[in-house]
Amino acid sequence: MAISVFDIFKIGIGPSSSHTVGPMRAAKTFVGNLEQQGIIGRVARLRVELFGSLGATGKGHGTDKAVLLGLEGEAPDSVDPDLIPQRLQTIRDTGIVSLLQRYPIQFNEKADLLFQRKVLPYHSNGMRFTVFDAGGAELLQADYYSVGGGFVVTDAIAAADRLNNDDTCLPYPFKTGAAMLKLCTLHNKSISSLIMSNEKAWLSEAQIRQDLLKIWRVMQACVDRGMHQEGVMPGGMKVKRRSANLYRQLSGEIPQQTPGVPVGTLDWVNLFALAVSEENASGGRVVTAPTNGAAGIIPAVLHYYWRFCEGANEDGVIRFLLTAAAIAILYKENASLSGAEVGCQGEVGVACSMAAGALAEVLGGTPEQVENAAEIGMEHNLGLTCDPVGGLVQVPCIERNAMGSVKAINAARIALRGDGTHFVSLDKVIKTMRETGADMKTKYKETSRGGLAVNLIEC
Repeated sequence: MAISVFDIFKIGIGPSSSHTVGPMRAAKTFVGNLEQQGIIGRVARLRVELFGSLGATGKGHGTDKAVLLGLEGEAPDSVDPDLIPQRLQTIRDTGIVSLLQRYPIQFNEKADLLFQRKVLPYHSNGMRFTVFDAGGAELLQADYYSVGGGFVVTDAIAAADRLNNDDTCLPYPFKTGAAMLKLCTLHNKSISSLIMSNEKAWLSEAQIRQDLLKIWRVMQACVDRGMHQEGVMPGGMKVKRRSANLYRQLSGEIPQQTPGVPVGTLDWVNLFALAVSEENASGGRVVTAPTNGAAGIIPAVLHYYWRFCEGANEDGVIRFLLTAAAIAILYKENASLSGAEVGCQGEVGVACSMAAGALAEVLGGTPEQVENAAEIGMEHNLGLTCDPVGGLVQVPCIERNAMGSVKAINAARIALRGDGTHFVSLDKVIKTMRETGADMKTKYKETSRGGLAVNLIEC
């Protein structure tokens, strides 16, 4: 199996890669298959069932909205977030879903879009789509799994314990950090150049660079928009946006609320992370990196590099994203990027690890120092639970992105002060993360049935 940088970084919408982006992609894929098989015109009724974590927290994560949009043929990277509320209102007012915007059918959301607590066999984020003809006979049923980071697999792929169907032959294949470092030494390459060589199995270098800079521009736009939006975020908890006020303080537009405390670099890093995470929580345009719940960390650390590091340039941005993706691929291959599977260590923890290693690379670190930085970034996120209050990607998710960003920068700085030798390898910490996630109780894995999700409400 081959995983691309562009599998890791996907342009989409908030608030969740596994609960919003994945289900939208799955719904679009299912109706696309109906059309391809020539049966879409016979569909009179469609039923969607959401299982496990999708059933438990799907409402708060917008899974129902994502499915409706996907059924109408929308994709996460192209749907206009500003038009979503009106599209959904039209569906709900008329009781009609227009499959691929060409085949209208009656759709009773209460009866045809069901949230189930039980779990399908292969992952806690399961979906089942079933269509019937006018006589009530079943035409087709298909199961999909949203396995984190916007990745969607069929039940057949999940049963085979595969990540995808891509068997592209890469020039420098690796599945472990040790193998990656060995390739870097053998071929005298940095981690980013190693990944660039692999990416050229799919695209030209010019196209890769262009597409990575597009991802960077989306991240920049997200930060900028987040710094200027005010009000409360959707979902009913009335959590107030903070980024605009913080931006005005840091830029000197209004007096600081902490007189005598000088503005520091980390204040800006906090702002960058909070701005993205608030945009994500509000259903805005973000980049999955590697998930939406952790989408603020890579942009925040990349903005730190861009704004505060001497010699920062677009080539550094490209190398940063390539290196971050290499680290994410190791987690995807050997553990998980899904909060519903391993807790928030698989989201904020992985993003922190990715950002730490990537920053170390663009600041001149050796492959060994990069691997060390990535290991530090995860080691101090081990055991982090996924316990979103109210099933919303707001509390504690937004602040966790800020904390993860600061940890990533510090992890890179610690690694760069050493020579790359260290006690715990990245492979060992990934293995530990996977085992910790397996041991973690289900209530701490994106079900909103444990941790802060329960205790905050009880208080």
